[in-house]
Amino acid sequence: MNMKTTKNGSKKFTQEEKLKILKEAKEKGVGVTLSKYGVYQATYYYWRKKFLVYGEEGLQHRQQRDLQKKLKQLEEENKKLKELLGKKELESELKDEMLKKKYPELRRSS
Repeated sequence: MNMKTTKNGSKKFTQEEKLKILKEAKEKGVGVTLSKYGVYQATYYYWRKKFLVYGEEGLQHRQQRDLQKKLKQLEEENKKLKELLGKKELESELKDEMLKKKYPELRRSS
């Protein structure tokens, strides 16, 4: 593995290396695999969670922040669209009421 080690001693794994470690841990056992690569259990389970939730994209470096930003943006856009739709429906309802008042013969007999 070509993992990078920073000045403070922390290790940086690529997406492919993380996938390899996850697969190997599933096959050979977590403890053995983690001691082989010098990865903490918390890190392994964090990677595993990201893989289960987001798939392979979740293992990319800094991908989580990008996904959260995109999710927040989509939620805001969805909220605006719902408000617009509500306004349009209200306008349509008001127009229908005005037409019924102006032209009572258009009222439906129930």
